[in-house]
Amino acid sequence: MMSGKLIHFLLVFDHGSNRLVHQQKFAESDKAVSAYFLMEQTHKDRPEIEIVLIGSDSLETVKVTHANYFDETVGVPKYLIGI
Repeated sequence: MMSGKLIHFLLVFDHGSNRLVHQQKFAESDKAVSAYFLMEQTHKDRPEIEIVLIGSDSLETVKVTHANYFDETVGVPKYLIGI
């Protein structure tokens, strides 16, 4: 449930190792966007790296709405999970 103030979370997921390799929290949207673009530039030659910027009320909410970044199921077909 959104409580009011929007917090921004920068997540960097490495599909090569199938894990979240960076997580950063921002209170200010302009700083979040700047960090996102810097991260995009840093990893522009690494197609296995996925960078997302998510706005939410808390990290707990992001872990529910984007659980696949935290439980290592990004890019894994749902029918293969548990095999």
